[in-house]
Amino acid sequence: MKKKSNSFYPYIGCHISIAGGIEKAPQRAAEIGAEIMQIFSRSPQGGKKREINSEIANKFKRNVIKYNIRDTYIHSPYYINFASSNNRIRYGSLKTIQEELAIANSLKIKYVITHLGSTKDLGEKKGIKKTIEMLQKTLKNYKGKAQLLLENTAGSGSIIGDRFSELNYILEKVNHSALGGICLDTQHSFASGYNWKDWKKTLSKIKQEVELNKIKVIHANDSLSDCGSHIDRHAHIGEGKIGKKAFQNIVRFAHKQKINMILETRYDKIKQDIELLKKMRSHLKK
Repeated sequence: MKKKSNSFYPYIGCHISIAGGIEKAPQRAAEIGAEIMQIFSRSPQGGKKREINSEIANKFKRNVIKYNIRDTYIHSPYYINFASSNNRIRYGSLKTIQEELAIANSLKIKYVITHLGSTKDLGEKKGIKKTIEMLQKTLKNYKGKAQLLLENTAGSGSIIGDRFSELNYILEKVNHSALGGICLDTQHSFASGYNWKDWKKTLSKIKQEVELNKIKVIHANDSLSDCGSHIDRHAHIGEGKIGKKAFQNIVRFAHKQKINMILETRYDKIKQDIELLKKMRSHLKK
């Protein structure tokens, strides 16, 4: 694999299907122009983990090199909830994240991205406290190199993480080296009130809530829903309420901070979205 050039950031990619085997994902990514990729290691809605033996893992790693995929990220299933009042759900979430980290280590993947769940059962104060406790238990005896990233949310209902200050509080309280930082989702943040159209004000607000070096990757999604709506609805880049001009600023920010960008838009125009972000990136070098 070629050595990364800092001037080339952000590397740009998208979520890739692992249908037919996880080892097929790198080729799929390369075919649509993705330089990095995000995958699920299992069904995002539930079910048992896929068994990844050494042969499959080796094929995956060879294909990552063959197709020049710079970085890979695993997204945890959607059912994770560390703040549930149900022990089975909480400890099931613990087990799943431990398994995802183990898979990431076996595939030489640096980051696992996860949501944290909802505080609707316990209330906000107790729910956040329980989330911190469960994250500490999850990572207590962990010795691997892969790290966990906490993703911000659109904030509907009692979902945890609509504010970067809340995620930063959790990071600081858990205080474990395996908790690597934050995955910033542009659509989720817009829906929770961070207006990317007002660039200076929004960036200043984020800086007040979390150190920028804690942001390790960006989910690049435009928004079908209004700013502050708390509705999670992704749109293709430039076709939503955030708009192209704001994404030019986001790409510039990602370049400066050396943060990769992963698209989670619909697959019908994903290639065009990748090309558009690459075009925005290319203008930074002129």
